[in-house]
Amino acid sequence: MSATVSPASAAVGEFQYTYVGLDGSPRIGLIDDPESRECITLPEVADPGASQPAHSPRNRTTSTAVVFTEPDCEGDYFPLRPLTGRGSERLKLRSVVFS
Repeated sequence: MSATVSPASAAVGEFQYTYVGLDGSPRIGLIDDPESRECITLPEVADPGASQPAHSPRNRTTSTAVVFTEPDCEGDYFPLRPLTGRGSERLKLRSVVFS
């Protein structure tokens, strides 16, 4: 008896964002080939009481990225189109989900 294995659905490419490091300087965070339809809370900014939100997202994946102002894909949200979607320093985020 053989089992069929379906490949995991993933966005292909890189999602980039900027966050403030512990020393106060800007840092770049990256997510490579993220899973689709799975909320990702950005680890560097997961705690609203201890960190500023990330900003300036760049969606270089093959899927639409929807960024959220709060952890766990909650709060206000904004979609970024595949491959060329980007937001300015004014676009704050703490989590993202890919279509």
